[in-house]
Amino acid sequence: MSDYQVSVQQLNDLLSNDSGCYSLPSQHFNEVYPRIYVGNAFIAKNIMRLQRLGITHVLNAAEGKSFMHVNTNTEYYDGTGITYKGIKANDTPEFNLSHYFEEAADFIDKAQAQKDGRVIVHCREGYSRSPTLVIAYLMLRKKMDVKTALATVRQKREIGPNDGFLKQLCQLNERLAQEGKVNP
Repeated sequence: MSDYQVSVQQLNDLLSNDSGCYSLPSQHFNEVYPRIYVGNAFIAKNIMRLQRLGITHVLNAAEGKSFMHVNTNTEYYDGTGITYKGIKANDTPEFNLSHYFEEAADFIDKAQAQKDGRVIVHCREGYSRSPTLVIAYLMLRKKMDVKTALATVRQKREIGPNDGFLKQLCQLNERLAQEGKVNP
């Protein structure tokens, strides 16, 4: 295995390392990188709380999945000043979330480009889909390798992307390293 090839097992080992100082899993959201939050569906429903946090953008990685009998969508945030994007992703190892890595990174970039822009990326629990998209963003836009990106998010929040998503992140890492866009 070359320097830039990382296995799913190596990433699972990083995730199971208890040396991280992440917040308790009962947190509804955590700032995992400056002005980038990972959260669950509960916080995404609370428009007043999002506004108090200064959230300008919401990326829902579980669009169409009803939670508390309300599905967040563009109409849900109409008139709030919050820009919304939804991705209909399943939290299964077979789902190709990598298909959405660039699209999600572009959306996060738009939030980051705004003066005082803040984005929350959420799914149902904020445990698998949404952290995977943020890790991919850190790799694509901040030139982090997969281990550094995963550790960056993991330090601030307990996460557990499924093995299929971890494999897709390993593949992204390999591609970016071959293109010279990430440090091995």
